[in-house]
Amino acid sequence: MEDVLLLVSEVVTNACLHAGGPRELVLRHSPGGLRVEVSDDSPEPPRRRPPGDRSRPGGHGLIVLARLARSWGAEPSGGAFPGKTVWLEVPPPAVAAQSHPPAPDGARGSQPSQ
Repeated sequence: MEDVLLLVSEVVTNACLHAGGPRELVLRHSPGGLRVEVSDDSPEPPRRRPPGDRSRPGGHGLIVLARLARSWGAEPSGGAFPGKTVWLEVPPPAVAAQSHPPAPDGARGSQPSQ
């Protein structure tokens, strides 16, 4: 779940910083996983920035997408809206759990009692 939150934050932040803000956020859940789509009004596709000063923030969002998402891309918006939709896909939890070994016993956080 934390990976999905980070990925959504990255694509929404990129729309805010580079495309005038997001127009729409769509989450599509299916047995095959989750698809996240963020549409904005800029026709410019996402581009990795050239390597720079690693001590400065920014410039790592597309690297995060490439490492955590099963796949991602950008498509021009169709119809009456200019711009693009940046999308990413993550596998369902059962598939994701197979690619990440479980935490050792005792390493899990506990839930507060109600």
